Amino acid sequence: MCNSTRLVALKQNPLWDFALDFYTRPEVEAACLCLQEQAQVDVCELLFHAWLYRHGLEAKPDALANERQARLRWQQEVTGVLRELRGALKGQAQTNNGVAQLRATIKEAELLAERENLQRWQQWALLPEISSPERLKNIAQWPCNATRWLQLQFFSPHFHLLSEGAGEEPLTVKSAWGVMGNQLDRFTRAR
Repeated sequence: MCNSTRLVALKQNPLWDFALDFYTRPEVEAACLCLQEQAQVDVCELLFHAWLYRHGLEAKPDALANERQARLRWQQEVTGVLRELRGALKGQAQTNNGVAQLRATIKEAELLAERENLQRWQQWALLPEISSPERLKNIAQWPCNATRWLQLQFFSPHFHLLSEGAGEEPLTVKSAWGVMGNQLDRFTRAR
């Protein structure tokens, strides 16, 4: 069960505001893009977990599974389509002002799609317990390693790149996870 003080703090600090602040921290943008492109990590979900961590909370894995699928569909059907379209116009935009303006508009729409996705993550986390099962819990013990904690929000310790003997992550991905964990450690932790 969630500590009510932590839940109140979560309500008072919107995910979008947290994401804007966190994303501008040193090296975070590059780390997010690396994890998105090389490890297929959903950056919106990554920011969602970082926001929860900031408040001493984590999502319960069983409750998270359904919402993760809904958010993944949004990323594939909306945000991903916009991102691909923007990328396809990159070359033409360098020589054609009309295409450059169109590409800028698509980039703005992509950002709005990301914001909507983050707002849906936040709404899910803040749904009243009466209307749905408990989704969040206090982090039982602050992890010594925020990087490892963050990775475990995405991957079971018996699965994917984190498994012992499963092979090494590319150094760039490992470094990107490290950046995310180091920046999370810089936040004052919730009590």
